[in-house]
Amino acid sequence: MSYYQRDLAFIHDRGYGLHADRCAPGILALLAPARGGLVLELGCGSGALTRHLLAAGLRVIATDASPDMLDLARVVLGESADLRQLTLPGDPLPPADAVVSVGHVLSYLPDAAAIETALAAAADALRPGGVLAVDILDLDYRQIRAGEQPFARAEADWAIITEFSAPTPDRFVRDATTFVPDGAGAWRRGHERHENVLVDTSRLPALLAEHGVRASVGTSFGAAELPAGLRSVTGRKD
Repeated sequence: MSYYQRDLAFIHDRGYGLHADRCAPGILALLAPARGGLVLELGCGSGALTRHLLAAGLRVIATDASPDMLDLARVVLGESADLRQLTLPGDPLPPADAVVSVGHVLSYLPDAAAIETALAAAADALRPGGVLAVDILDLDYRQIRAGEQPFARAEADWAIITEFSAPTPDRFVRDATTFVPDGAGAWRRGHERHENVLVDTSRLPALLAEHGVRASVGTSFGAAELPAGLRSVTGRKD
């Protein structure tokens, strides 16, 4: 399943970078022990968090599974940025002094087993003393968002209608219909179905401990409280 193709990538870049902006100060504080080291970002999207990391003077490898998102990130960050296409959980991760991810990137993987494999790979990629900071959707996200009505937003050069459903206890689905000018006087219509996997995040510290990372689950990055049902998973490698 391919997420964030051209039109939705464009809309997400234009209208949905606030989460990364809010989380950036807390993420940067967590990364203090990794100063001078290499930060691996998973699911960088169009570079909303990456630009904060680079502005702070960190060395960053920013990765995403979506080539359209990476194209947007190159425009934002410039050709000197180290941007790589990487698909979890199968692609190997380079060794790093920190692994970060915001926007519940891991929740887009196909199932709980894939999420656990990706987290284990992130932990294994960390060098001793390395920092982990990611967010992920908990099982209670489904109950919190139950019955949510469709959402619509229109701007000068894009529009989106999103419908929500929760077909099973561990799935939350967004059906997004997008509208973007086609350059010939009409609007191009597109559609993406995003299936997010929900997990029992209380189990994740034990999983990470098996890979040498002492982690905890919270509801914020620093002073930035996360949306209800979204959890922060942070820790350090022994």
